[in-house]
Amino acid sequence: MNGDVQESRARRGSRSGLGAAGFTLIELLVVMAIIATLGSIAVPRYFNSLEKTREVALRSNLKVIREAIDQFHQDTGKLPASLEELVKNRYLRELPVDPMTGDAGTWTAVRQTATRDNGIIDVRSGAQGTPKSGGRYDEW
Repeated sequence: MNGDVQESRARRGSRSGLGAAGFTLIELLVVMAIIATLGSIAVPRYFNSLEKTREVALRSNLKVIREAIDQFHQDTGKLPASLEELVKNRYLRELPVDPMTGDAGTWTAVRQTATRDNGIIDVRSGAQGTPKSGGRYDEW
């Protein structure tokens, strides 16, 4: 009988040793399902926040360029012939990057055509697409 008890203990010990060494397939599947569920909630929020951040940066960059155009006009009495003229005359340190296109060369200059001064009166984004608020980026 004493041998049967030791043999039984040895079998139990070996089973509990295996269970302590790793996880069962069911446990791994449950953890993976929880991670997938949390990911499906978090990922769309992350991409929405990226889009909102780009839109805020676009509005900010447009405001900075427009203020530089206004300041140039007040100081010189004429409108800038190009956006590069704002950089050359140090109204801007550098032309900001359009966050929607990722390029500083995609800004669209709106020129004044009613008078002889054919300078830039406004600037728009060169991005195609629509923001969540409606409209189009190139109309901001």
